[in-house]
Amino acid sequence: MATTRNPSPPSAPPSPPGDQAAGLRRLFAGRRRHFIPLVSNPHVAFASVVLERLTTALAQSGIPVLLVDAADSSPPPRDVALLDLGACVEPLDAHTHYLAARGLPRDYVDTRGAATGFLTALANAAPQAQVIVVHGEASDLSRVFQRVDARPVLIAGDRVESVKHAYAAMKLFAQRAQLMTFDLLMCAPAGSRRARAVATSMGSCADQYVGAMLSDWALIDPACDVTERPGEDLLHLLARQLHLTPASTALPPGVTSSLGPLAGRTVAPAWQATSH
Repeated sequence: MATTRNPSPPSAPPSPPGDQAAGLRRLFAGRRRHFIPLVSNPHVAFASVVLERLTTALAQSGIPVLLVDAADSSPPPRDVALLDLGACVEPLDAHTHYLAARGLPRDYVDTRGAATGFLTALANAAPQAQVIVVHGEASDLSRVFQRVDARPVLIAGDRVESVKHAYAAMKLFAQRAQLMTFDLLMCAPAGSRRARAVATSMGSCADQYVGAMLSDWALIDPACDVTERPGEDLLHLLARQLHLTPASTALPPGVTSSLGPLAGRTVAPAWQATSH
């Protein structure tokens, strides 16, 4: 069912350093629900820190968020999930809710192989959430977002297997869902030169071999203090995620995330990457 869309808002001026959280609040003021596909990566240790940093960045900006944990390594959903999904949503704090959903997207696959109905179910199950982060396998998320414009967020580390997995996920989204822009969260020690090399190389390969684009990337230190303020690069990435402007694609009820004009930080070619 098609949804009514408002004209794209004018681009907001960039927030000054140290004010990205306020920028998130301004960008999201008056907006409807937004979905973020977060692609799991079994080769990244401490991936739970990535989930915590992402939801914390939103919650500390005063944006109610639901984390849907649907990866193969996640807890299974409760038995009543298909009857009353809302009863399975657990509050973590004033702004954050959690849903254990391992394998649940597969129960929403239709005859065309899409599972966009899962997004409608999530919207109904957590009406208080303005941002819904869906963490899962690329094979599942490419079905969930098959007819929805969105910018998937990949997770990678500074090890080869994790990078291969993230790159394979990118290709799967491009082939199955025709989604061609991505963000990247690098789980690596602060100041890692290898992390920057990985990000620049992935950006170059995405452009040359997939025809895709790596829009933004942010570094998340797995040894960080979970109580500390999220980094400016993560807040910047999220601000641009939430500022995606509506397109003409028909979306399921409650879905408003979509691709829009991209501007800002670009990714250098692989030959410019810092050696490690």
